[in-house]
Amino acid sequence: MKLLLLEDDAELAPALVGALRDHAFVVDHATTIADADLLVATSHHDVLVLDRAVPDGDALDLVDQLRRGGVTTPVLLLTAHGQVADRVAGFEHGADDYVVKPFALPELVARIRALARRQGTARARVLTSGRLELDVVRHRLTLDGILLSPTPKEFAVLEVLLERAGEVVSRAELVERCWDELTEPSSNVVDVLVGQLRRRLGEPDLIETVRGVGYRLADDAPAPPDRAER
Repeated sequence: MKLLLLEDDAELAPALVGALRDHAFVVDHATTIADADLLVATSHHDVLVLDRAVPDGDALDLVDQLRRGGVTTPVLLLTAHGQVADRVAGFEHGADDYVVKPFALPELVARIRALARRQGTARARVLTSGRLELDVVRHRLTLDGILLSPTPKEFAVLEVLLERAGEVVSRAELVERCWDELTEPSSNVVDVLVGQLRRRLGEPDLIETVRGVGYRLADDAPAPPDRAER
């Protein structure tokens, strides 16, 4: 799942970006409304997490602008002000949820996932294909019932492949969905990451390369003898 985080606090922002990435979110980070507006215009996001008070204005103005422009991406506002009037103003401008600082990370993560589910753009809670099962909420991956420990980036790529099981997913789409705005699209990050996933999942290969296009999950393959007997 890909997020846009608008947060200018020099201490909070890097810690929050790191924590969200540890939960397998892909995070584009902006420190100004202008930068956030550009990222929304040029990239897909499942949820926008916006600090209201940033150097170049109130994020409510951005929310209002996006809604008037037809952008329906769920918006969660972060604010130090929790008065009823502040919350009401946020909802009236088109925000979908509100978290008051300081907040607990597990609550923020849960609210982000809930927003995406309500929007209908979230991944199912549990994605399965053949021998693979990926629990998005609990951040668990099993192969033949055996628990694996993918990195956050491996988890994100596999989530997209499982969502699109049986379909070819292009390298460009994987970059768009699983890497932030700092990634160079022409680099070989996708191929390297898929190689890591293949080694983690073992034989037979569960990820097919469609030459010149991208990758797809292989049709259900039997487990190797040592796994099939367990």
